[in-house]
Amino acid sequence: MDERTLVVEAARALEHAYAPYSNARVGACVETASGETFCACNVENASYGLTICAERAAIFAAVARGHTRIKQVAIVADGLTDAMPCGACLQVMNEFGVERVILGRPDGSYETCEFSSLLPHPFQL
Repeated sequence: MDERTLVVEAARALEHAYAPYSNARVGACVETASGETFCACNVENASYGLTICAERAAIFAAVARGHTRIKQVAIVADGLTDAMPCGACLQVMNEFGVERVILGRPDGSYETCEFSSLLPHPFQL
């Protein structure tokens, strides 16, 4: 799937975000190695450690359907200056082989980063 379409789908997922505490709504759309897509949004919780980021929710949805290789991830944030993934999300992306991360904005603009530039030294067993 092309990058722009992934950004559009991530923006659609953002509309369902549950972010009453931070007001930072995030949507993500992942494309698997086989070309399937899975989208999700962030869901906050009053016990903030129980919050799930949109990126991890989308990746976990793909894994739950049997996909363990993720080609690329598009992220769109509303209420933040950039849609930069957190360290936990980057580590999960590393686990499933993400190659590219597309950082989108609600206006449809975006930039593409090679995953290795975002997490050059991931934790590995």
